[in-house]
Amino acid sequence: MAMKESAHLKKGIRTDGNALVHAPELPWGAVAFDRISEQDIREAVTLGIRQEDEEIAGITANPAKPTFQNTLLPLESAGRLLEEALTVMGIMLNNATSDALEAMAQELTPMVSEHNDNIRFNRALFERIAAVKRSGERLTDEEQRLLDVTYEEFVRRGIHLPPDRQRRLREITRKTAKLTLQFSKNVLDDTNSFLLTVTDKERLRGLTALQRASAAQTARERGKKGWAFTLQAPSMRPLLMYCKDRSMRKKVWLAYNRLGMKNGRWDNRPLVKELVNLRRERAQILGFDCYADLVLTRRMAGKKERVAQFLEELIKAYRPQAVSEYKELKAYILKKETAAFKPKPWDDAYYSRMLKKEKYDFDAETLRPYFELGNVITGVFGLAKTLYGITFKENKALPAWDRDVKVYEVYDTDNSFLALLYADFHPRRNKKSGAWTFGIKGQRHTEDGRNIRPHVGITMNFSKPAGKKPALLTLEEVTTFLHEFGHALHEMFSNTRFESQSGTNVYWDFVELPSQFMENYALEADFLKTFALHYKTGRTMPSDMTDKIIRSKNYHAATACLRQVGFGMLDMAYYTLTEPFDEDVITFEKKAWKKSILRPQNLKVCMTTQFQHIMTGGYAAGYYSYKWAELLDADAFAYFKENGIFNRKTAQKFRDNILSRGATQDPNILYKNFRGKEPSIEAMLLRDGIINDTPKK
Repeated sequence: MAMKESAHLKKGIRTDGNALVHAPELPWGAVAFDRISEQDIREAVTLGIRQEDEEIAGITANPAKPTFQNTLLPLESAGRLLEEALTVMGIMLNNATSDALEAMAQELTPMVSEHNDNIRFNRALFERIAAVKRSGERLTDEEQRLLDVTYEEFVRRGIHLPPDRQRRLREITRKTAKLTLQFSKNVLDDTNSFLLTVTDKERLRGLTALQRASAAQTARERGKKGWAFTLQAPSMRPLLMYCKDRSMRKKVWLAYNRLGMKNGRWDNRPLVKELVNLRRERAQILGFDCYADLVLTRRMAGKKERVAQFLEELIKAYRPQAVSEYKELKAYILKKETAAFKPKPWDDAYYSRMLKKEKYDFDAETLRPYFELGNVITGVFGLAKTLYGITFKENKALPAWDRDVKVYEVYDTDNSFLALLYADFHPRRNKKSGAWTFGIKGQRHTEDGRNIRPHVGITMNFSKPAGKKPALLTLEEVTTFLHEFGHALHEMFSNTRFESQSGTNVYWDFVELPSQFMENYALEADFLKTFALHYKTGRTMPSDMTDKIIRSKNYHAATACLRQVGFGMLDMAYYTLTEPFDEDVITFEKKAWKKSILRPQNLKVCMTTQFQHIMTGGYAAGYYSYKWAELLDADAFAYFKENGIFNRKTAQKFRDNILSRGATQDPNILYKNFRGKEPSIEAMLLRDGIINDTPKK
């Protein structure tokens, strides 16, 4: 295959055969994942740092008067090789990691952090940006926003601070980067260390044949006899919901809820304290009382007081119903068991599933035969075609980070190329748990007018094929697919001039709108009937079954809401601290989310020590964003329902005002442009069955 010499190549650097520096000529400029080695990443990071240093030096050395053209434009495009190399490293760390790769990341991270700080504290570069801002140069709206945001970011990161304070910020950045890597590694290693093996079939009572077959396959993959269960969701959740053996449920539940908190090599409690204190110290050096104050200057909510008010508003609205749900479940358990039976958390999923079945004659497991993965893919892609007119074509020749990853070419309504979509569906031992979306190559316009289209990946951990049966998903997994696909649409439809404003590069409390909006379709009968076909007979899901899905959709909705609110309260409790944090992590957690908890907190378990969203991801002081975006998505979907959930005109309006605009405008303006008014919480309360009145228009 021909090799294209990259513009990243610099004289004197030996990178022969490096698939990042010398990119193979693949269709659409796809990344040659199958050719990239750890050494390639190391070389590309090192070379990328040198290249960006030279590019920044070129900007600051320019004798011409600072303008948008000679300062902001080259800064926007600087460091492309470094960004590509770090993106690939991140993809591999999350989806196909190894001890060697993680060791390399630990080694490279301080180097990259120092390089980024050198740019953030480059006074000469900032002075040029400030000069452009003072000049009053006539700019387009997108140019002005890029200038304003760039200027503000330099200020927010400490460009005006004295040298000693800047040095401390550098130390904080380096240490935080290393700690977050270690935190994630500890969670993954602790997760992989657990395996519950069973050889007595009697202990599997309650599990379906498909669930037992999946457990048997897990055992074979691990070289064990009988049946085996891991802490990955497709293995753990069925056991908690269906297994009659209470001791097995207890063992799995406790193992999962004690991830990263057991004394020994994977204990994340010391890391939690360090991360919380480092972020607080960073904020205070920059002149803020706490880390939340710093973060929320770039969020829709704006202030910690507004977040607190929002979470309290949700507790007030949802807690009475949640208390009723909990009392009903507890009464049901005691009706099924003896008076001496003491319900525990590992009983909740098991009896909740039984209660739901009795109330609605509905068991989610009966849906699996209608959610064969191939059909679900067809349904989700078909929904995108119905709404937006786009089509998907699998390209089996393009490489990915694992052989199970599917790669799709995406085409727009006029048959022009829109994007590449990589879909990684199933769990592996070298892959993190959970689900997420990530950019591989960002969308942007070049100076000569070319529209560089994005490459985006979605990762899930869905039920795998078991024996001769294909991958049969749960309704929850279908919803997760729709969620991540919504993020992907946000990336794929991006049509901005600057990459830093493209796709999901938006405020964190706005980024979940497109994803959570898509979840609504999982509970729409008109959508389900387009793809929910029995994998053996090909028959459409019966209408009485879809009716049961719809009728039961608000089952324990208030409990689920309080759980998310609790996570948001925990997050804000850590990041509104103004004094050094040295409390016991478990005790602090129990106090922080107490208002959202329905049962006594007597067990020594902990969420914080595995809570990667707020400890290692981008949701520190921002986990409330899920509920904030839910307010938006419920309001947006209510608008769709007014006009028809498949209405192309409404979908085009959503694409034009939300999905394609990235961060080119304030998200409050973007949403109002779409909806024609401010969002209302009433739509969410109505959807969740908390109120019964029609929401105000």
